[in-house]
Amino acid sequence: MLRTHTCGELRKTDVGKEVILAGWVHRIRDHGGIIFLDLRDRFGITQVVVSSENEKAYEVAASVRPEYVVQVKGVVRERPEGLTNPRLATGDIEVHALTFVVLSPSELPPFEIEGRKEVDESLRLRYRYLDLRRSKMQENLMLRHKAAQSIRRFLTERGFVEVETPFLTKSTPEGARDFLVPSRLNPGSFYALPQSPQLFKQLLMVAGFDRYFQ
Repeated sequence: MLRTHTCGELRKTDVGKEVILAGWVHRIRDHGGIIFLDLRDRFGITQVVVSSENEKAYEVAASVRPEYVVQVKGVVRERPEGLTNPRLATGDIEVHALTFVVLSPSELPPFEIEGRKEVDESLRLRYRYLDLRRSKMQENLMLRHKAAQSIRRFLTERGFVEVETPFLTKSTPEGARDFLVPSRLNPGSFYALPQSPQLFKQLLMVAGFDRYFQ
């Protein structure tokens, strides 16, 4: 089993439970004999504590770097008084590691995932998979997802049907220049990106679909 809980899920009510977490190493703080590690996934961050008394887990934890993908099995404990973190949903608890496994090592990232410095856009686009790990980008995607779901729900409740019309079709020159796509199976022939779904809308209307969206 990869994980039993996400990194944004655990609360005080989970204290005493044995859990398995998996995610990216966000930050590491070695206090000599005890390592504090922030483990991150798209749901949040959980603090993991690895003690030198657990020699095997401690040795592995001491070797990891930011953005390593790791799996931690441990017990949920309440954080000591005065050491809670109100900025985190999981800030009242921490996971004391029993086992610590590196699933995938990482090279040094070209920019900090949650750094305060502005990163050049061309660099972010070059390493888009890293850029999409940033909380701001994930929040943007989730907002877009929720907006699309809300629009779909609104239209569906009013009798609209979602239909995806073709993205490649026969060229139908109008006012604008067509964007042509060569056909691999028919050399010398081309598809075109439709300038509008007008023809397909008319086909749907004649077929009886008086309300549609895409």
